[in-house]
Amino acid sequence: MIETIPPFAYVLFAAFAVAALPRLPGHLLAGIATAAVGIQSYLLADGVYAETVFLGFEVAFLNVDGASRLMGVAVGILATAAVLYAYESEASGVQTAFAMSYVASTVGVVFAGDWLTMIFFWELMAVTSTLLVWHYGSREAIRAGYRYAIFHGIGGTVLLAAVVVHFVSVGPAPDAFLYTAAEGIHGAADGPLGSPAALLAALGIGVNCGFILLHSWIPDTYPRPHVAASVFLSVFTTKTAVFVMFRAFPDGGLWLAYLGGGMAVYGVFFALLQYDPRRLLSYHIQAQVGYMLAGIGLATLGGDFGNFAAAGGLAHMFNNILYKALLFMAVGVVIYRTQEQNIKKLGGLWNVMPLTFLAYVIGAASITAVPGTNGFVSKGMVLDSAHELDHVAVGSGALPLGGEDLLWWLLVVGAVGTFMSFIKLGYYIFFHGENTIEPRDATVGQTVAMLFVGAFCLLYGLVPGLLFDLLPFTEAGVVAIADPFSTGHLTEGIALLIVGFVAFFGLRGPITRMAWIPDVHRLLFPAAFYVGRAFVWSVTELWAAVDRVVMRTAGASMRVGSNPGRYAYRTAERLPGVEVTTLPNGGEPETLHLRASTGTSIFLITIALTALLALLLL
Repeated sequence: MIETIPPFAYVLFAAFAVAALPRLPGHLLAGIATAAVGIQSYLLADGVYAETVFLGFEVAFLNVDGASRLMGVAVGILATAAVLYAYESEASGVQTAFAMSYVASTVGVVFAGDWLTMIFFWELMAVTSTLLVWHYGSREAIRAGYRYAIFHGIGGTVLLAAVVVHFVSVGPAPDAFLYTAAEGIHGAADGPLGSPAALLAALGIGVNCGFILLHSWIPDTYPRPHVAASVFLSVFTTKTAVFVMFRAFPDGGLWLAYLGGGMAVYGVFFALLQYDPRRLLSYHIQAQVGYMLAGIGLATLGGDFGNFAAAGGLAHMFNNILYKALLFMAVGVVIYRTQEQNIKKLGGLWNVMPLTFLAYVIGAASITAVPGTNGFVSKGMVLDSAHELDHVAVGSGALPLGGEDLLWWLLVVGAVGTFMSFIKLGYYIFFHGENTIEPRDATVGQTVAMLFVGAFCLLYGLVPGLLFDLLPFTEAGVVAIADPFSTGHLTEGIALLIVGFVAFFGLRGPITRMAWIPDVHRLLFPAAFYVGRAFVWSVTELWAAVDRVVMRTAGASMRVGSNPGRYAYRTAERLPGVEVTTLPNGGEPETLHLRASTGTSIFLITIALTALLALLLL
């Protein structure tokens, strides 16, 4: 039974049930369904299940390997806690139903065994997550939802084009869409971006990953909806995109690693400038995805170190699902209790909201890679992999843009900026100024949800072997390479924390004064609006012009058809060489007779025969 039912099926059933049932039994059923995803993922052996044929192609709805198992366990843990958090945060049954349909489509992508199934659920993710944003109903959420839908509509279309081009390159075989038909979407192309399919895939998936210049939808959307909706939204789209990037480029690529390093710096820079807590966390989604892509890209190292790098990127994906959602939960409780979304207007809440403060500390420690947390383990794996760039031959041995040092420094700067951001966020919410309000702490259910996720953050940090057991490539020597508690790791981690702490309090003034610096959305959104409006106006006006021509032609045809003789003679009067005479007709109305010259008659007959011949040929 566990091998025959793909997880998306019962999660989707729970989505409909939670919308129809009363809140308590509906949310209870939803929590059971999400927990079953994690259990099923953990228990199933590697293999392809639930296979069938669709439109003549082999498809698989349940493909289990190390990567999908890792993602499935993370979804099960987080989604179960998120359902409890939604119930305790007064989310309606309809909102949770949209969230569950979003989880179902995410699970569909994770366990897809072919590109056809994957792209179907990928597009369904875009639809369900947009509905989740819109459901909140505020003007900001609706407008952000439209922009979100446009981004993901374009990205999904580009990815679909990549799948089609990939299909053409593989050939029209029944198994053409299966992952096993070719390793990665670039197949046997020369180089990671050596084919049109690979380039299209990188761009299409890159929208959901939040590539630089394609990231604006993340900080624009996630601060807008209900706080419980933000918990779901903050983890699934971007991390699923990282997972699909791994599927598309299993051998990595230096282009992807350096792009990830750039995202790590870009994201933390703009996060430091934010005073909306959810917007700050949203920029850190881009930054943390950068570490994941750096690890996956460094799979190009090959051998055990390449596997170790890819495992590090996937481990960071797994850990980020946990601690990022925990941070959104903690910040969500603050917003839920205070109705305030400007951290400058908060402060001194640590003593009146101690449970929320504890949850925040665990999440912040995890994302900043404090030793003993899961983030310390996976971020250390990625940094170690960056070190190896200088020691392991890659291709011809030529490394772009300064080699290992550049990528490592990008990741280190991102790590320092991350610590600065969460010192800032915690300082302003829990310590800055005096507490002018005394909100209640998190509800019992919110506390249980947060501490449940926080416990896993600590568990996988203190006992990293449990995390290594879930990772792919463990049979290839990954565990032997990983040693998160080595003296070097601990020294590096503590040094980064000290530098981040000193840098924040030393640069707090300049950071405040730089808050005006605009991100690309300041140009992108207005440009898209005016270009879109011009396009709509052009299409509307063109349609109106065509409509006017068609209607006038139809009107003229009706007038001619109602009295063809009249218009025939009126036309004949204008032809050269045609004489029109009026003859008596025995009391009847006068009849017009046409008399044309021989040359004119031959010309008219030739035109008529030519037109007839053209119609016959067509």
